[in-house]
Amino acid sequence: MFKYFARLHEKYDLPIYPVVIFSFDEPKRAEPQIYRVAFPDLNVLEFQFGAIQLNRLSWRDFLTQPNPVAAALMSKMNIPQQERPQVKAECLRLLATLKLDPARMQLISGFVDTYLRLDDTEKQVFQAAISTMGLDEQEEIMEIVTSWQEETLEKVALNLLREGIATEVIVRVTGLTPEQVQHLQAQLTQEN
Repeated sequence: MFKYFARLHEKYDLPIYPVVIFSFDEPKRAEPQIYRVAFPDLNVLEFQFGAIQLNRLSWRDFLTQPNPVAAALMSKMNIPQQERPQVKAECLRLLATLKLDPARMQLISGFVDTYLRLDDTEKQVFQAAISTMGLDEQEEIMEIVTSWQEETLEKVALNLLREGIATEVIVRVTGLTPEQVQHLQAQLTQEN
């Protein structure tokens, strides 16, 4: 933090409020918010910075925040295992109320989907939760959920392509169209 602070301060010569967001799952103990350089006879530097440790925050405290960053970061907060599907549904509900442009919506929903992966049982609870909230009928919600599903299918298809599985088999397994699989194959070829 001190190095980032020093470089930015030197480059822009402006006051900088240093803050770090810790997004790791473990450990849950509080992280230090100070950097010191000291010798027995001289205290050279005592640099303090703000720290936001997501795994120590309750996701419930951010439910009413009309902020897309809150929707994204809720997925990395302190979530009891049994509440994971509810948190994902609440993130979705929050996104729906924000009326973001499609690019921002995809960015935030992609973050939530990446960091709050649900197993099959949790997915069923999630679907029930969005139905209860009345979200399953809203067009923008269905677009987000559909994009999450398509991204997952595309990842599966890419893995199968890397393994040399035939296009026809991938189409049958994933439900993607032959054109979509061919497009993914072209992407894979460009990467290599």
